[in-house]
Order: sequence, then structure tokens, then C-alpha cells
Amino acid sequence: MTNDSTTPVTQAAHRARTAAAAIAPLPRAAKDAALAAVADALDARTAEIVEANAKDIAKARAAGTPDAIVDRLTLTPERVRAIASDVRDIVALPDPVGEVVRGSTLPNGIDLRQVRVPLGVVGIIYEARPNVTVDAAALCLKSGNAVLLRGSSSAYESNTALVAVLRDAVAAAGLPADAVQLVPGESRDSVTELMRARGLVDVLIPRGGASLIKNVVENSTVPVIETGTGNCHVYVDAAADLDMAVDILVNSKAQRPSVCNAAETLLVHAGIADVFVPRALDALADAGVTVHADTRIAAHAEGSKATVVAATEEDWETEYLSYDIAAAVVDDLDAAVAHIRRYSSGHTEAIVTGSQPAARRFTQLVDSTTVAVNASTRFTDGGQFGFGAEIGISTQKLHARGPMGLPELTSTKYIVTGDGHTR
Repeated sequence: MTNDSTTPVTQAAHRARTAAAAIAPLPRAAKDAALAAVADALDARTAEIVEANAKDIAKARAAGTPDAIVDRLTLTPERVRAIASDVRDIVALPDPVGEVVRGSTLPNGIDLRQVRVPLGVVGIIYEARPNVTVDAAALCLKSGNAVLLRGSSSAYESNTALVAVLRDAVAAAGLPADAVQLVPGESRDSVTELMRARGLVDVLIPRGGASLIKNVVENSTVPVIETGTGNCHVYVDAAADLDMAVDILVNSKAQRPSVCNAAETLLVHAGIADVFVPRALDALADAGVTVHADTRIAAHAEGSKATVVAATEEDWETEYLSYDIAAAVVDDLDAAVAHIRRYSSGHTEAIVTGSQPAARRFTQLVDSTTVAVNASTRFTDGGQFGFGAEIGISTQKLHARGPMGLPELTSTKYIVTGDGHTR
């Protein structure tokens, strides 16, 4: 192993590896008890957490941080209670460790089982969302993994407070506190060290903007599960119920625009554009959304109360994370699919249609982690899918794809049981 064991980051990774070996064989009851203690501690120490978060918020506002990022950063008492509730939801979920994925008795009498096992040490690199600190730690603990958390410097005070709460609760429940650690340091050097800790860290999961994910994917020597940005689309088909389409569009875009499953592009079938686009523009205006429109959308803007600006090529590729949406009229479903395949980040796309053939063709042709039919893009979420709080939404195609819950934080091993068998 070539890692320099003298650096704080590498020392933390060694401690995590020791903790991972200790928690991997634990029964579900022991892990659930620790998670229940975590949830109780979050409730009991909410004021302490919110106070630390306020320091990050003040620093962010002083630096002119966009409102969408400040929203991601903010922890209110209600949000802390929701995070604690998410942890309790994870307690109620089945433990994937030890699950038999497949098994059989071979013709020679050997018993063969493929079972789920923890990944080991999981590193999470993420931006500006302190709730990820708890979500990631809880999911990793439940699945028998140790976790190294490297949040952004913008959330340093919040993450430090949260990890202190987590470690105290885990230790009080009899598990090693080093199963949950904040990666030491606020500089980029600590991120680089974590990415180079091959042999100590089993997998890295980046959560954040495109530049963060690109940096980790391209520069890490530790295996990476790539989570992706959310350039999500809503396509309103010729056979759509227009009332439904307006509701789905506004919910997808404006219910919480700062998250990765918010819609960033609207595509409208030319056959209904005359009727639907004016309604959509007014509804988006009521929600405070600026529309970055192609010429065919813009042609319907006269008399609308919407704020409409001309779309550029860059708009089709942009994850706004704000009250902005790109919009275009397309000739048909195949043109919508072609647009999505060109510009989508592979996260979530939705079709609104009353036509089963159209829905079937759209779901077959669109190559994203999630395709919604007559439903908001906002449902692409581990909690909404019943997985508990997710570790991220993987847009890659290896090992895990889509919202990553507990099973996605495991690998497998084969157990071969014989009776003196030799080959």
C-alpha cells in the first residue's frame, strides 16, 4: 500500500478501515439502535446544529452566494426534524447485508450462495447541502459501511456540528465513532488526498455540480460511482391533458428549483403549441419562472405576463437550479427524444400524454435513469421511491443507476460450501 500514513486524511482513512471491519458483521439490531440514537440526538441538539448553520449562512450571504445555493445550505429546525425523520425511516428499512442474491446446489453437491456484503469505506464528496452529511452517514451505517464525509467549506460549521452529533450517538450505542468521520481540512488538498486513497477507500461518491463530479471522475484513483447533474426535461405531447400538463410542469420546475430532479427544459409538441404555450407561460410567470425560449415559444409570448428571454445554445445544456427554464416547440415525439438525447444529463425526463403508444415509445427511446409518464420529475428521489434517504442519484450504468438506497451501498461475495469437495 503506497498511501502516506502520516497525513490527517490518510490517518482518518485508516481509522475508517478499522471501523468498517468492526461494523460489517454486526446484526441489524445493533445498527438500528445506533441509527435510532442518531435520530434522537438530532432532535435533542437541533438548536446547536441550527446555530452552527447560521454561521455558514451568514458567511454565504456576505459572499453574495446565489439564493438557490443558500437554500440548499440552510438548516431550519423543521429541516433538522425532517432529517431525523429520514433516519428513522432508514431504521425501518430491511438490512441488505447478508441477503442472498442468488443461490443453488450445483450438480456436484456444492452449495453456492451470492450474498450482499458492505462496500467497506465509502467516501462522499459533496457541496453545500449539510443534510447529505446525515443521509450519507445513516445509509452507510445501515449497510455496514464506514463513511468519510468531505463537504464543501461553505458548510463547514454545519457539517462539523452534525458529525459531532453523529459520532457521539454512534459511540453511545456501542459502535466505533470512527465509522463516521469528517475528512480533515478545508483545502482542495484534502479532496485530492481522498481521491488518491486507493486501497484505503473502497469507493467515492461525488454529489454536487458538474465541475465537482467531472473533477472526481477524471482524477480519482479510487473507484467512483458517478452521480450526475439534473438537466431534466418535461415533454408535453399532442395527446396531453393540458390541465395535467400545466400542473406537472409547474411542480417539476418550481416546487423546489434548487434540486437535481427539478425540470430545466420544457418541450411542447407543435400540434398543441398554440393552445398550451400561452397557458404554460402564464403559469410559469405566476410561479416566478423566467423562460429562456426558442423562437417558436417566443411567438406566443405577446400578451403573456411571463418574463421571456431568447434561448442560447448554452441554455439547452444548463442545470439552472433556479427559477429559470428553457423551452422549445418540437415537431413530434421523435424530435423531443432527439433533443433529450442530445442535451440531457441522463437524470429524469417526463412525458405528459394520454396516448399509451406515445408513452411506450418515449419510455423505450429515452435513455435516462428515470422516465416519468404523467408525473412530475420531482419524484426521482430515494425517499419518494421508498428507499429511505438516498446517497445520491447515479447517472452511470455500472453497479447502480438512479436513486441509490441501501442495496446500492453493498457489493456481493460468493460463499461456496462443500463436504470435502476437491476439483
